[in-house]
Amino acid sequence: MAGEGAWPAMDRYRILPHTADGKFQAYGRTLEEAFANAALATASLMWDWEKIAPRVRHFVHVKGIDRAQLLVKFLSEIVYLLETKRFLLGRVQGLRIRSEFASLALEALFEGEELSAAHEIYGGVKAVTYNDLKIEECGGFTVQVVVDM
Repeated sequence: MAGEGAWPAMDRYRILPHTADGKFQAYGRTLEEAFANAALATASLMWDWEKIAPRVRHFVHVKGIDRAQLLVKFLSEIVYLLETKRFLLGRVQGLRIRSEFASLALEALFEGEELSAAHEIYGGVKAVTYNDLKIEECGGFTVQVVVDM
């Protein structure tokens, strides 16, 4: 399933240089795996997701008219959950993307912890943008995302 496995962070995604905002590429054998790794890359811009225990779960369901909108809405859930529920993402489980009428639907289970004094927040993602967003398929999938920090 997407998000599972023992890939180290450097094989899941790569943080790219950007003048003012955060930028990364995330990889996967499937589109679902690339999206799950993009979620971990987004979290990595704010906290060390590898140190987050799977104590709290949030089910995520988003729809989009295309892959780009689906990815932006999906990653925006991480920012939303931090701001509204003080939730820190540590794992993405069971991510599925499917066609649903004239749109795409994504479902996933976020596992993590509630923000506490034990956690270090070292960045803040304000928004996920469409700027320079790319989703490419070439023997696997690569997604590129720029976030407003």
